[in-house]
Amino acid sequence: MLLIGIETYENIIMNKPKQLTFPWSKPNKSNFNEYYFDDANKALQNKILEHEDIVLYGIKKTGKTYLLQSLCNYYADKNKLSLFIPLAEVTSLETSIFDSIESMDIICIDDLDAIKGFPEWEIALFNLINNSLISGCRLVFGTSQNPASINFSLSDLDSRIRKINSTEVFPINNENLHKAIKKISQFRSIRLGDKELNYLITYTERSIDSLINILNKLDDLSIEQKRKITIPLIKEII
Repeated sequence: MLLIGIETYENIIMNKPKQLTFPWSKPNKSNFNEYYFDDANKALQNKILEHEDIVLYGIKKTGKTYLLQSLCNYYADKNKLSLFIPLAEVTSLETSIFDSIESMDIICIDDLDAIKGFPEWEIALFNLINNSLISGCRLVFGTSQNPASINFSLSDLDSRIRKINSTEVFPINNENLHKAIKKISQFRSIRLGDKELNYLITYTERSIDSLINILNKLDDLSIEQKRKITIPLIKEII
């Protein structure tokens, strides 16, 4: 039994736990309907739903974590076991959290490059990959580095990761940020006028990750204060 703080585990998401139980859980509503697939990422939209293992890589703040969480929820909606693990937040824990989890239908592992240089974690991940090949558990990874350039200390793990198909997640083109935020706000029934949207994109970091975080805060503040989303309200957030 693992005796580890619940706070650390809050970012590990397990959906539809039918066979295994874990001392953590965090509700998550990430879904593909709220992700804007730019033209450069159209191929990714189909690849991520295939059964094959895959490594998603690309610069930070392109939505890789969101895609992994959405994929877990996609499987859960089909009554399948899914698990999301952010490696950057669990390397201080026991590697035994990987024990017997290959019985899941899918495991989405974020921050793949975070365990580089941690021998015990590299071995644990290598064993999980081998066990998942036998059990049929699908593994989907996320990393900010091209998997071919991570260079794990464990050569066997390096070889395994390089054999997995990889797909780059590109940032949304600046010209399409307006469309992306518009789509997401409409899906969430958030009333955001063009004037307010233009102000938001002009005066904040031009990344989908940052914009969605601000949009979430605006929505919460708007509901809390019973105010429309206006430029003065945006200024209170940014």
